[in-house]
Amino acid sequence: MCYSLAAKRRHELYRCKYHSSKSAVLSVNNRSVKLLSSASASLYFEWEAVKAEDGGAASYEVVFDKSTGDFSKPLYKIVSDNNGFSSGATITHKILNRIAGLAGIASGSTGEVKWTVVASRGINTIKSDQSALLTITALQGFADLPDEVFITGEGSETGTNLAQAMPFKLNAAGEFEIYTRLEAGKAYYFTDRNNGTPRIFYSDNGSSLKEATETGAITASKTAVYRINLDFNTATIAYTEITSIGIFFSPENRVLFNLPYQGKGIWRGTGVVTFRQESWGRDERYKFQMQTVANGANVVAQLGTVTGTDSPPTASSPASYYYLRVLPNVSQWDDKWKFMPAVDGKSTTISIIMQGTAPYTHSVQVN
Repeated sequence: MCYSLAAKRRHELYRCKYHSSKSAVLSVNNRSVKLLSSASASLYFEWEAVKAEDGGAASYEVVFDKSTGDFSKPLYKIVSDNNGFSSGATITHKILNRIAGLAGIASGSTGEVKWTVVASRGINTIKSDQSALLTITALQGFADLPDEVFITGEGSETGTNLAQAMPFKLNAAGEFEIYTRLEAGKAYYFTDRNNGTPRIFYSDNGSSLKEATETGAITASKTAVYRINLDFNTATIAYTEITSIGIFFSPENRVLFNLPYQGKGIWRGTGVVTFRQESWGRDERYKFQMQTVANGANVVAQLGTVTGTDSPPTASSPASYYYLRVLPNVSQWDDKWKFMPAVDGKSTTISIIMQGTAPYTHSVQVN
């Protein structure tokens, strides 16, 4: 086998080439990366493709260990791009931060990890006999990620009774989200349990997430409904004010009526939806539109289907038909649902439920 290791970020390329039948690799030393909290931040690792005897394609894993390790018990393994068949791997800063934590590099500190490549072809596997060093400045994240998070306190919807604290939704390891109302001038905080003596998390600047040794709290400056996103990988907190959510009727490209917030992640409203007559029939397509304020700017977002559909629901439609998500783009027609025929011209109550214990969804009830 013959391949080389390299790592690049943006237009930088860190190379360590070798040519040997025994997979020798020249170490890369004194290369460093300061990790960023952006979800798109990544580092690209590259090596020369293996030349297999049968001419077939090998698959690869990038393997990480402590700087003093020998890869017999690696800290982390990740397949290369293209499901393992590329001679390069795009590894996000969040994963590198996790690797740094496994290597004992404290949050915000700098340390070294070792990496190499394992190539496989059929039942044959070979690890490079040399490795590369990478110096990482870790994010200000948490090494011990909570499995659950709750919001409690006088400023929260459920008050100071910890047993009634509202749960966040787990979006990914260490990443949590909740839709809830906060009361201005009243304190609230986050916990990893809703019983006993939980860990307490808070922020003193509205953007950095911290763990309290005994007590800690946040005070909202405005009574409003918010989407709160916590990322324990990067120790960050983000707030988006939700000013309104309405039923968006695609044929008319507008919001028909708003759904007032009811509490605990539920919006509900009643109105009449009259389908639009077209030459081919009645147009019943819809989704939801959300008015938000993020970082002081007004931002329009939409909520649409998770599963994708071009048919109205029936009595036997699965619950997943109504599942919803925040869409990446605002449009008139994409990711919409269709109302059932009974809705046409009738008073209808529509509810959106975005709670931490179940998939985000909605319901449509003809009155």
